[in-house]
Amino acid sequence: MRALTWTAMSPPVMSRTATSTVNLRRISLRRDRVCVRATASSSATVSGGGVVEAVELAEIGERSKKWKWKGEYSVNYFVKDSPEEVTPASQTVLLVHGFGASIPHWRRNINALSKNHTVYAIDLLGFGASDKPPGFSYTMESWAELILNFLEEVVQKPTILIGNSVGSLACVIAASGTKFLIYLEKKTESRGDLVKGLVLLNCAGGMNNKAVFDDWRIKLLMPLLLLIDFLLKQRGIASALFNRVKDRENLKNILTNVYGNKDNVDDTLVEIIAGPANTEGALDAFVSILTGPPGPNPIKLIPEITKPVLVLWGDQDGLTPLDGPVGKYFTSLPDQLPNFNLYVLQGVGHCPQDDRPDLVHERLLPWLAQLSST
Repeated sequence: MRALTWTAMSPPVMSRTATSTVNLRRISLRRDRVCVRATASSSATVSGGGVVEAVELAEIGERSKKWKWKGEYSVNYFVKDSPEEVTPASQTVLLVHGFGASIPHWRRNINALSKNHTVYAIDLLGFGASDKPPGFSYTMESWAELILNFLEEVVQKPTILIGNSVGSLACVIAASGTKFLIYLEKKTESRGDLVKGLVLLNCAGGMNNKAVFDDWRIKLLMPLLLLIDFLLKQRGIASALFNRVKDRENLKNILTNVYGNKDNVDDTLVEIIAGPANTEGALDAFVSILTGPPGPNPIKLIPEITKPVLVLWGDQDGLTPLDGPVGKYFTSLPDQLPNFNLYVLQGVGHCPQDDRPDLVHERLLPWLAQLSST
């Protein structure tokens, strides 16, 4: 039986070895929208013979702005416009990080994207430099609502949502149309028009382990998960666990298991995760997310999405593996829904955008360029 583990990019899920075999031949035989990417250079900084230029953390800090969500919560965001002339192929994109991460987790993607597109990135409430309000009930739905409100009030134009892990799931919920609007008790679908398309990088099946995604292992362990929930609600136990998790050496070991390209697990990445974890309210956010509801099941939401969707998946992801329930579902989508494109990236872990940005850009940039402007 697989052990439970926690990583900085995704809430606790059933862990597996990163080298688990996947029937890639079966995937490659599907129609052209499903494609297995051959392994390229082992360095995430090499792309087409060049270097993937990362944005300095200082620049992210200097360019970051604050937005008041619901007139109460301070949300940190970043924007970088394209220096080139706007063309029909230019897009506006919003980058949404995974659990425990923040805007700098996209530092290796921002420059590549901003050459031709306007790039926004956001720290979800509870992470990065955004507020971590005491007593706030963190849910997938609240993050999705935050994303839609941000598009309405700040971006104010049709946007491609690009998310990783639980950030991907928040984007799916935001783009899912009527079912999410019913949750928000809205009478109109005009807000959904702000989502022009989706890019999902190793999408999570839920906010935490209670997302039973037709996985007998999760169902079997549900009593244990409920016990863990109870223990985490004891302040002393939760604080001790959180302090252990955010220890820099422990974080580096965790991240090494999450990434396929170990060279990109450097001190900068560790600081990106550890820094915000030491701010006020981080512990409360950690407990609320782990003990809260898992959120809507993506299987029920995906059919609601009619906009173009690009799915990129690392084949060495031990958190949402290709041969697990979530991975199998997303792998099947191009055969069921014509608006879905899927590419499997070999030698890549749970966070493709930082693990192997060159492989992500190779698929993402042409896909963005082909979308017509509205």
